[in-house]
Amino acid sequence: MENDMSLKFHQQLFIISENLVTEDVAALKFLCTDLLPLSRLEGVKSAADIFRLLMAQEYLNAEDTFLLAELLYRIRCHSLLEKLGYTKEKVQEHLSVKGRISPYRQMLYELSENITSEMLQEIIFLLQSCLPKRWTILSALDLLTLLEKQGLLTKDNVKILEDVCMTVSPDLLETIDCYKKGRDNKAANFTQGFSELNLEQRGEFRNVENESKTVKSYKMDGPHRGFCLIINNVNFNSSLRKGSCKDAEQLERVFTWLGLDVRTYTNLTSGEIKNLMKTWQHVQDHKDRNCFICCILSHGKSGAICGTDDEFVSIRLLTSHFTAKQCPQLAAKPKLFFIQACQGDEIQRPVYVDTDGPTPDLSSVQERVSLSESIPEEADFLLGMATVDGCVSFRHIQEGTWYIQALCSKLQLLVPRGEDILSILTQVNEDVARRVSPSGTKKQMPQPAYTLRRKFIFPIPTAPPPSEQHQCFQYT
Repeated sequence: MENDMSLKFHQQLFIISENLVTEDVAALKFLCTDLLPLSRLEGVKSAADIFRLLMAQEYLNAEDTFLLAELLYRIRCHSLLEKLGYTKEKVQEHLSVKGRISPYRQMLYELSENITSEMLQEIIFLLQSCLPKRWTILSALDLLTLLEKQGLLTKDNVKILEDVCMTVSPDLLETIDCYKKGRDNKAANFTQGFSELNLEQRGEFRNVENESKTVKSYKMDGPHRGFCLIINNVNFNSSLRKGSCKDAEQLERVFTWLGLDVRTYTNLTSGEIKNLMKTWQHVQDHKDRNCFICCILSHGKSGAICGTDDEFVSIRLLTSHFTAKQCPQLAAKPKLFFIQACQGDEIQRPVYVDTDGPTPDLSSVQERVSLSESIPEEADFLLGMATVDGCVSFRHIQEGTWYIQALCSKLQLLVPRGEDILSILTQVNEDVARRVSPSGTKKQMPQPAYTLRRKFIFPIPTAPPPSEQHQCFQYT
């Protein structure tokens, strides 16, 4: 029996190891630096090597796999936790008591995840007099490891990080300040608090009512609010998305009222949508803006939206242009995407209700992707979907879509009350969920996903809302 348990345990480790890529192994090595001999870690080539070292030091065995679960949680490989019988929620619940990764090591790893390739080169330039000339630095983890080896960085002395971050990207100081505050005050609950910050950065779905009252807000006091792109696809080869222009007009009025520079694009093919994202990725004016918003109104399928040429574009591809690495001007700034499109097969259409389902034949549609696979893994994104994966969304042919009209309505109602975007989207969910098709049988449920690290709160406009609330609450 004991041999069977041992075999099963090693099989679990083997499966986990096979599902970890080179970057994951590097992250595991770094997180284990305080637990394992450095001389042994330097010879690590695979995750299996790390597992063997952890077992040799009695950190890991068939009866106690929490350290490995914590490590997988830290590097956001949450899908692998089930191999150990854990969930991300269960890991988080026990971190304050059973967590082994030090707050210092957590801080360094989180910092490395927010250092873009451009930032890394700038930091290397600033520290060139301190670094060995023949040492190859390929990642932020390489740099941090080298600084520790040189004795320039320790758990009690992070000044060198503060100095370079202040020069390269002051927003990075928040992670360091969080660590220093916990260290200096010796707060007993720091590890749990830091794990919550980590969870927020990794885009886990959290109840808004449980959000910490100490969570800060994104800076929205700059000279320019940001750009808002609206892509409104109406004319397709085989159909018209009647009512979509009502959505586009309402979005333009509301986001202009909120202080954004709105740009509307109509009837774009899949290639034109891709090129538009590439163009806006390289707009230098982003650096003077507080945020970036993109609204897409079109047909869709699971994880994708449709161009007017009936060709699909992955949502993940579109959003990936604006990650910190791809668009440094928007690094650490909130990026909001609102997608009005079906995410599944067409259904029977009730009277006066159309669906934003895919125009092409879906018999050859590829396997669905989950909502979490549609949003970049980097921080500071919000993806607001009109419907859950696999389902249709509804559009009134005269008054527009349920989701966009509810979104515009709630923004006008709740922004003046100082509500953050997640609270607003929760009320959008409630509003859309109450709606029903004329036949009384068709419902819709929106779904947001996010990797926001702070609360996103629009400054309260001085002008009144562009329209009265009751105009957006027409039921079909």
